Amino acid sequence: GPKAMNLISGFGHLGQLPKRIRLSQRTKVTSKRWPRHGSSGPKTGSMFGSWPEHELPYLTATSCEITSKASKQYNCIAWAARDEINNWWPDPWGIGYWPSGAPRAVTVDAFMQAYGTLGYKLCYDGSLVVGLEKIAIFGTGPEGSEVPTHAALQLESGEWTSKLGPFEDVRHKTVDAVNGPIYGKVICFMSHPRPAAAQI
Repeated sequence: GPKAMNLISGFGHLGQLPKRIRLSQRTKVTSKRWPRHGSSGPKTGSMFGSWPEHELPYLTATSCEITSKASKQYNCIAWAARDEINNWWPDPWGIGYWPSGAPRAVTVDAFMQAYGTLGYKLCYDGSLVVGLEKIAIFGTGPEGSEVPTHAALQLESGEWTSKLGPFEDVRHKTVDAVNGPIYGKVICFMSHPRPAAAQI
């Protein structure tokens, strides 16, 4: 329902965001979690993950692996940018982190400009290209006027990784495994040279 949809969308926790960190205070994000990608997280009980299954119907034990515990520290937009410190969202109140120079608007263009600050440029598709790191921006709504909802990062293996709102991070075999009523589908792909340290 609407409550679950709000929980898993990019900026679902307006009142619970951590205090905004000034750009001058931010440091290069390093994490012990990145090298673990590909390992399976604990899978207990009858439910595969803690996210609402009806909102992500294609994420199953055969299409993805859980790679972290649930966390509200960062969201999917940040995760695709390799940022595990901030919640990225262009809210008009300035609560969510948003790159300087990108418009604070929930539009495809604003999201492309935000990732553009990291060197990403629009590319044709999500096929694996050696030496390039790709992201997929998802959205819902009529074609040509979609509203961004989610972003996923392509791994060096060609698989993808997503942060599911306040829930777990997952590695999914195909980019469209996170399609569904909450995230919609891929609107566009962007790429930049794969960082040498990004061997995940």
